[in-house]
Amino acid sequence: MTIDKSNCPVPFDQQPLNEYLSLKKNCLFSWSLSRVKIFIYGFLLIFFTLFLVMGSLLLPFVYNYSIFKILSLNLVVSSLLLLCVFIRLYLGWSYILKRLLSATIFYEESGWYDGQVWVKTPDYLTQDRLVGFYQIMPGLVRIKYVCFILIISFLFFLSCYRLL
Repeated sequence: MTIDKSNCPVPFDQQPLNEYLSLKKNCLFSWSLSRVKIFIYGFLLIFFTLFLVMGSLLLPFVYNYSIFKILSLNLVVSSLLLLCVFIRLYLGWSYILKRLLSATIFYEESGWYDGQVWVKTPDYLTQDRLVGFYQIMPGLVRIKYVCFILIISFLFFLSCYRLL
């Protein structure tokens, strides 16, 4: 599924399809595009791991607080860190999606000073758009929804922390 160098002047690592394949090899990024059940289990695993680690790090500093205030502070910090992880996922996949859906590709052959633009042929454009729409777009929509839920939960936990 890689692009042949003879038909494309873009360096191998800067070709959108190859960028997609290399990002998909990353454990965190490949998890974000997996099936819904695996995605939810991974989400819960990351959240509870962050919750336990942040709880053990915060406990020595806030031992004078009530247990509910410590718990709500832990939830605030854990949801904020998880939101940062999902923002990173969103930014990575949206960059690849933008390059896959674009009809032109900006690339640099040897450095920052010699940028060029390559117009994709219809075959490459069709292949890239199919990958973008059917492989990345559903995962990107899922990541958006999770970010929205995490923002709401962060604000809720923050308000609970302030009330206590």
